[in-house]
Amino acid sequence: MKTLLLALSKGTELIEKTVIILAILLMMLNSTANAIGRYGFGKSLFFSEEVNQFLIVAVTFVGFAYAVRKGRNIRMTAAYDLLPPRGRKAMMLLITGTTSALLLFLAYQAVFYVLEIKAVNRLSPALQFPVYLIYAVIPVGLAMAGLQYLIAFLMNVTHAGTWLSYEVKDGEAEEIGV
Repeated sequence: MKTLLLALSKGTELIEKTVIILAILLMMLNSTANAIGRYGFGKSLFFSEEVNQFLIVAVTFVGFAYAVRKGRNIRMTAAYDLLPPRGRKAMMLLITGTTSALLLFLAYQAVFYVLEIKAVNRLSPALQFPVYLIYAVIPVGLAMAGLQYLIAFLMNVTHAGTWLSYEVKDGEAEEIGV
């Protein structure tokens, strides 16, 4: 089981890193070019804000999946920290199982939202680019985050200890400064 989870985890990690790095680099280049155009030549790039909005959507949804992978997502641990180890494991199973199911359901629903946008042929205002292509990252990001929670759930079912993700055991995120 661990071999399958490792392969799945490594494959999605490559996609996540690539999307996040490229999106942030493109935002930097786009913003820099827009600033140079505005202050150096008196002309802004008419599409700059729109492109950055699209890239922020990608970073937000794919970045969420990456944060879950690294055990760096927001967690409310007041009640969790008071539990003994077996209680923590049970709560983590509940959290990862229900969160995975919810995110996968939201990804499923988001597919219909994207298809609805495609059906009305909605275009972006500046570039006249089909918006559904940009918003397609939403169900992908939600599915990838749901998959990370599912992997964490399976790690907790099949391995000793309490796992926040495939890579991070409970308590390790704080110790190593991930």
